[in-house]
Amino acid sequence: MSTRRPNPLQWVWYALGGRLPRELSPWVLADTTRRTWVWRHLSRAVVQLLPFIVVCLLVVPVPLVYRISAAFGGLLLGLLFSLAYMVETTEHRVVKAGYEPGTAARVRAERAERDRLERSARYRRDGAGSFD
Repeated sequence: MSTRRPNPLQWVWYALGGRLPRELSPWVLADTTRRTWVWRHLSRAVVQLLPFIVVCLLVVPVPLVYRISAAFGGLLLGLLFSLAYMVETTEHRVVKAGYEPGTAARVRAERAERDRLERSARYRRDGAGSFD
């Protein structure tokens, strides 16, 4: 499936929670339902946390080792919080793109079922040459 992708500036806006133009709605749905949706969500969370990490590393007037540990700890806590709400967050992105609530979860469930059926298919289980 060939969907138009956002340009880098649009992607940063999207990662920060902004709404993309309507013509990018199919990409938003694909972004939140691909097999790599969790990693994509985490990359958006890192972009959201990056300004705080930079401020922590560059502005706080304490020794560098403290700034690094605070930035790392803040990153870990932020990512943990983001993981706790990732289903709701991705669903909100899909709704902002114009889809009905529950669309992302439904598409991911359908993909998981297709993958499960594919893995359990007879040709996979018995090999390509065993349809005698």
